[in-house]
Formats: sequence, C-alpha cells, structure tokens
Amino acid sequence: MAIDKQYLSDFEAILSHRYDNGADYWTTPDKRLIKGSPFSTLDCVLYLLELGVEPTDPLLKKCADLIFSIWKADGSFRLYPKGSIYPCHTANAANVLCHMGYAYDTRLQRTFQHLLDTQYTDGGWRCNKFSFGRGPETQYSNPFPTLTVLNAFRFSDYLNKESALDRAVDFLLDHWVIRKPIGPCHYGMGTLFMQVEYPFRNYNLFVYVYVLSFYDRAKEDNRFLEALKVLESKMVDGQIVVERIVPKLAKLSFCRKGEPSALATRHYHEILKNLGIAKE
Repeated sequence: MAIDKQYLSDFEAILSHRYDNGADYWTTPDKRLIKGSPFSTLDCVLYLLELGVEPTDPLLKKCADLIFSIWKADGSFRLYPKGSIYPCHTANAANVLCHMGYAYDTRLQRTFQHLLDTQYTDGGWRCNKFSFGRGPETQYSNPFPTLTVLNAFRFSDYLNKESALDRAVDFLLDHWVIRKPIGPCHYGMGTLFMQVEYPFRNYNLFVYVYVLSFYDRAKEDNRFLEALKVLESKMVDGQIVVERIVPKLAKLSFCRKGEPSALATRHYHEILKNLGIAKE
C-alpha cells in the first residue's frame, strides 16, 4: 500500500462503508456490485486506486475476484442477479478491472471482443432501456457508457489500432457539437457536464477530455481542443479545482468541492503527456 499520510483518513472513511450493503467488499449478499453508490464495490475500488492502493493489495485482489465472479462466458458482466445485462454494466466492470491491471486476462480479452461485437451503428454503445420514453434522441448511443468503454480499451492493445474505437471517438466528438441530451439515458452537455467532477463518476468535462486524450483520433480534432481549452480555463494556478462532488463524498480530503486537488491535477498532467506537451 502506498498511500500518502494526508489521505489515510480518506482510506479509512472508504473502508468504514465496507459492509454497508450487507456483505463484504461493499457489495450485497447477492453481488449487486453497483448497489449503494457512491460506496458500491466498483466505486470504492476506483477510489482506493486513486489514493494509491496497489492492485496487488490483498483487499483489492479480493475485490477483483468478486468482480470476476460475475463474468459470463460471452464476455459480459452481470452486475445484478436478475434482469437484463446492459452494455453499461459490462463497460463499468471491465473499466475497473482494467484499472486494476487485468486488461490482458483471457476473460477480459473475451470482454473486449464482446464489446466490439455489440457496438451500435453510430459508433457508441446503446442500452436497450428507455426510462425516459422514446424519441428521436433515443436513437443515439449513450455517451457516458461509450466513454467508459474507451476508458477500458485504452489499457489494451486495441488502443489506436482498432477502427471501431475511432468510430466511438467520432461519436463522442460529435456530441460536443450536438450538446443536447441523447441516447436512451439522455446524456447531455449542459451546466452540470461543464462542471469539473472528481473522482470520475459521471459524464463531465474532465473525464471526457481525459479519456479522449489517449486516442490519436481526438488529439488534433478541434472539438477535443475546444473541450480541453474549457477545462484549462477552469484551473487555478495550474491545478484542477473540483466544482462538483457527490454530497456523500464531501468530507474526503482528496476531492473537496471548491478546492484544488493534487490527485485530480495528476490526471491533467497525464492529458498533457498524452498530447506530447511538456509539463511546466
């Protein structure tokens, strides 16, 4: 474990929710891995990685085992014991495991193929669920699950080699122009999107620029560069300032609303590195 002393209280606060959902590792007895957000299994693994916990830590290895336990032979992940399996479920589970270093696990290799096989016609990923009813906007894919898929794929050999991922990048860059809510789940680029949120939990400007910065297809595109410029306009003294946070995370020191975040700023430096821009 390599957590700076200043973040130990955050680590302990996250651990304090470990059994909130009735079972160990932030889950429920029937393995609902996104139940209890913002302290679900998938959420908390990503927080701990942000704080510096190594993927080889026994706690995170147990979490990885738990996530893999709901993997299916076709490559999808069943985050709920009953009901449909949606692309966002598989994307979220795969993304967490990739962040933990499992991108080359044979099971995730099957998941990557499953995701490529289920890509929608517009280049994104689309859940066949219409909570907001049906309309012209629901003919689009869902932007945030598509971004999450790209977040997972950036750890793989498919990065900048697979044309299907270029199509996904194009879909997300088009959303920068469309702006309005699209997809069955109505992801838009309004006031909330433009507020910098950290840690990465929802569709917002920061995670949008961060993930796309790994893809050559986006790096020199004017739409991406405009988004980057907006992000940089919100920085203070070269640091990322958190503008939006889930209330239940408000007491965590690494992501306090209205304050600069060293860990968030680290991701900004990754963006610059991806673009070949030297850190000042």
